[in-house]
Amino acid sequence: MTFGAKGSVALVTGGTRGIGRAVSLALAAAGVDTVILNYLQDEASAASTQRELESRSARSDLVKANLASPDEIDRLFATVAASHPRLDYFVHCAALGAFKPLLDTRPNQWDLTMNINARGFLLCAQHAARLMQGGAMVAVSSLGSTRAIPNYGAMGPTKAALEAVVRQLAVELATRGIRVNAVTGGLVDTISIQKFPDAEKRREESIRRTPAGRIGTAEEIADAILFLLSPAARWIYGHTLVADGGFCLL
Repeated sequence: MTFGAKGSVALVTGGTRGIGRAVSLALAAAGVDTVILNYLQDEASAASTQRELESRSARSDLVKANLASPDEIDRLFATVAASHPRLDYFVHCAALGAFKPLLDTRPNQWDLTMNINARGFLLCAQHAARLMQGGAMVAVSSLGSTRAIPNYGAMGPTKAALEAVVRQLAVELATRGIRVNAVTGGLVDTISIQKFPDAEKRREESIRRTPAGRIGTAEEIADAILFLLSPAARWIYGHTLVADGGFCLL
């Protein structure tokens, strides 16, 4: 899928690992000229992703910022705007949270999870919209937004909030030619799986319950995100696209 015009610019939060890395590389392959990579602390992954982008003839900028902090988000976009007066695509992959039952979730864990997953997307989208003249935004959600998942107590509600923000922004930004959507996957084969207390059991159960007979890859979620960013999805607004190999059908 190729759709990036010459000079087009994309920002990917959490853009150097897992799904975010796959999205960043897919954007470059789609013809996006510059991909801005936000990350938090893994310097090695950030440098590796930047090298991979440059090997594909895409420009890239690394911007370290903690999306739990409104001040850090302000700084992130001040840095972006200083070099790129226009932004065409914004993808929110950054996520963080406590993997435990909701009854065991402490107030600080709830706040951190909500602030990065939902508030972080909102504040970034507010900034991004000021730099956009048309274009598209996509946020990464999960099946926990609509169903109870063991040890996903705080993450699920924050993803539900994220999807509500997507719908509201889709309406508010539609008149400005900016489309806003979300993608949710089932269990995806990234390092984040290991954060679950029962990681291997969850993997085996997901494979058993998925009609496609396996768990998804970061690249497959990136493909769904790219579709929603592309002109092929020009009539899709405020939608959460489920890409889970059929898991939620059973």
